[in-house]
Amino acid sequence: MNIHSSAIVSESAVIGEGTVIGAGALIEDGVVLGKNCNLAAYAVLRKGTVLGDEVSVDSFAVIGGDPQALSFDSNVQSGVLIGNKVTIREGCTISRSSVEGASTIIGDGCYIMAQVHVGHDCKIDAEVVLCNNVMVAGHVRIYTKAFLGGGVAVHRNCRVGTYAKIVGNATITADVPPYIMVAGRNSAEGLNLVGLERAEFSRPEMTDLKRCYRAVYLGGGNLKNKASQAMREHEFATTAAGARFLSFFESGQRGFVESNQEID
Repeated sequence: MNIHSSAIVSESAVIGEGTVIGAGALIEDGVVLGKNCNLAAYAVLRKGTVLGDEVSVDSFAVIGGDPQALSFDSNVQSGVLIGNKVTIREGCTISRSSVEGASTIIGDGCYIMAQVHVGHDCKIDAEVVLCNNVMVAGHVRIYTKAFLGGGVAVHRNCRVGTYAKIVGNATITADVPPYIMVAGRNSAEGLNLVGLERAEFSRPEMTDLKRCYRAVYLGGGNLKNKASQAMREHEFATTAAGARFLSFFESGQRGFVESNQEID
């Protein structure tokens, strides 16, 4: 490993083989870094932070700071758990959990661009992309391979489904089902067709998802009830992707994004 002479590294920190720590970086008590990590100058890892292997943290990022909650007791022992091969660019902030013994979680292969904030108790699955200036409030759940464009704001307790795409500067105060694209304020704009094609979804999967989307989103009515009805009919959810889309409506605390758009 290579630690710059001006870095401040706690004696109780665990530093993996091949890890590089830049000038002025701060590593607090009990922090764990995996192998071949790279901390740029003035990156900050607070106590309770655990990094997997090959994690990159750019300058002025602060990982593991206290939750931004007025009622939080700073004596709570909690942390942030970062998976393998995660990129965290300059100026990001990721808050530790508000729950004793728990962690805010960032999955393997996530790419978190500059000035992103991830609030306390979030769980972000693998290969999620958060573009510049995304703001994710506490207790948000983001599933695998979701994409959030620059400046997106996500309300606390929302869910964002797998392969969902949220267009830049959108405001999200409701759950975003998997595989769809959302813009503006909670406006579902159809399936994320470009993302699904790039991921090489099969023709049966695409056909099934289109049918399921129409069944739920076209014609008005209660989205949860319409998804439940579609689940009981044989023409829908003929693939795992379609079943995942419909089953998403079975839970959640925030309601769902809505749409007046049609789909090809």
